[in-house]
Amino acid sequence: MAQSDAEQKVIDGTAWEEFCDALKEAGKIVQSPRAPQDAFNQAEGYRYLTRLLRGGLESFLEFRDPDFPQLRCGAHETIKLGADNPDNRYESCAVDPKLEYRIHGSRGSVDYLGFGAVINRYATGGGMKTTGYIDAREMDIDDDGSFELVVSQREHPGNWLQMGPETNSINVRQTFQDRVNEKRAEIKIERIGAEGDRPAPLTAQKLVRGLQGATMFVQGSAKLFEGWAESFLPTNNDLPPADQAYCQSIGGDPNIFYFHSAWELADDEVLVIEAPEVPECQTWNFQLDNWWMESLDYRYHTIHINKHTAHYEPDGGVKLYISHTDPGVPNWVETAGHNIGTMCWRWIGAKEHPSLNVRVVKLADI
Repeated sequence: MAQSDAEQKVIDGTAWEEFCDALKEAGKIVQSPRAPQDAFNQAEGYRYLTRLLRGGLESFLEFRDPDFPQLRCGAHETIKLGADNPDNRYESCAVDPKLEYRIHGSRGSVDYLGFGAVINRYATGGGMKTTGYIDAREMDIDDDGSFELVVSQREHPGNWLQMGPETNSINVRQTFQDRVNEKRAEIKIERIGAEGDRPAPLTAQKLVRGLQGATMFVQGSAKLFEGWAESFLPTNNDLPPADQAYCQSIGGDPNIFYFHSAWELADDEVLVIEAPEVPECQTWNFQLDNWWMESLDYRYHTIHINKHTAHYEPDGGVKLYISHTDPGVPNWVETAGHNIGTMCWRWIGAKEHPSLNVRVVKLADI
């Protein structure tokens, strides 16, 4: 859009009207025929849109300048999407593949630290494609935990993350096994050669593009993940392997093997998930999500279990119990007031990916 056109849209209010109209259109996704139609799940759906909007405005309006990138946490306790992992700290920033960047900081003691160069197309409903990836196990890190990582298309000696010609974002994943005692990595990113430069002021063009990008992100993400939730219905209350290629196409970690499905439980039912064999892996976890593929509220409820927190069977296997009330056994995962939703299991850094046994039983039979 030409600057003169953008200025006119701002002056006459068209930019804001189009922004509001796009948000109104996004509300139709919550009303999808196969989505739950009760007031509780619909309320969560509309709250979900407000959360996506907050994330979209931050991403497309406040932190969109690839000349001055800032890593921001875009999925957390109150902004959730795409089966966000409660064990993760997610950070991302916009980049320009024609430029070169330096990521630097302290490794910390977090169990897993990975960096991805991606083509992010959530705003157009196209998901996310990884163009380059490196994790801390492959990097040279100083004894005091400090490190530097060059991000560019051109190969560099030392720690290097490769961008492709369409890369537009850097993603950072930190995966904890024990959030209380592990220390997260403290990292920053800067454009190489930016010393002394300052960001340009806001323009009408930047505002219009930012508002359009934010609403496209809301619509694209909500439609993508609502459709994905619907695709789980044929395997309701089972947990088969997901389509791994599809998981990667929408931003999955290449070191993770995913299981996804839907679940639904009556008040007196328990979903029992058994992993008879736990492979050698960096970690694993299970989480319970709502219909909109948001992790349930892990601030106040135990809605996920991982390698560190799980209680194991004498033979080394593990059983999880998903129910509305405490069944009186280890590895209880709370439904947090939900009767329907989606769920995810991850084997992380494993060479083998054993299947899971899932069944529904009565609470009285536990």
